[in-house]
Amino acid sequence: MSAHEEIIFVRDIMKPRFDRVDGMATIKAALDAMEHLEAKCLIVNKSHEHDVYGILLLSDIAREVLATNRPADRVNVYEVMTKPVIAVEADMDIRYSARLFSRHGLSRAPVVENGEIIGIISLNDMVMRGLRKGA
Repeated sequence: MSAHEEIIFVRDIMKPRFDRVDGMATIKAALDAMEHLEAKCLIVNKSHEHDVYGILLLSDIAREVLATNRPADRVNVYEVMTKPVIAVEADMDIRYSARLFSRHGLSRAPVVENGEIIGIISLNDMVMRGLRKGA
């Protein structure tokens, strides 16, 4: 990296608004509770202090519920979610975040700081907001 290149951190382009859901909720209830549709995912809360976060992507719901014709009011979040979730640190350079996404086939991930989720970052955010900001 040359001296004139600015580092763009995940925190600079993440979406700070996101929705949370309990793993025992039904998919229908989870979708009904979504307030921030631009996030395209829900963070699944820990069920106890030693648990880890999960993530429920709209693409997971499409693949596991809609495409298989399962009733959304009879499928629980825990049946479809990904857990544990791969998260990125708020102070990570977006270039490293993009490499992590590429290596693990991720489209979005929670952003953590001090062990708590503070936002959501997606590949689209990194490309559309990160590259434009750095240009």
